[in-house]
Amino acid sequence: MAQENKAQASEIRYLNPVSVDVKKKKYCRFKKLGIKYVDYKDGEFLKKFLNEQGKILPRRLTGTSQKFQKKVAQAVKRARHLAILPFVTDCMK
Repeated sequence: MAQENKAQASEIRYLNPVSVDVKKKKYCRFKKLGIKYVDYKDGEFLKKFLNEQGKILPRRLTGTSQKFQKKVAQAVKRARHLAILPFVTDCMK
């Protein structure tokens, strides 16, 4: 009897441990760090909100609040106008 239970339990084997997808809670990095002003002259910081083609990433991917997403978009547009950031590129990162 004990051997049967042991045999059934040993039949189930996994090559890799079963991973459970745990989503990290998105947060607004501006609120967390206490940033009140988005500087359009800081190109390296603004690159975090752009994809490889130079498009602005949406809120659902970055976790930025609506208030700061508008400020980021405005700062990116100003930086593009002053040639700090490119309008379009093939491989930005």
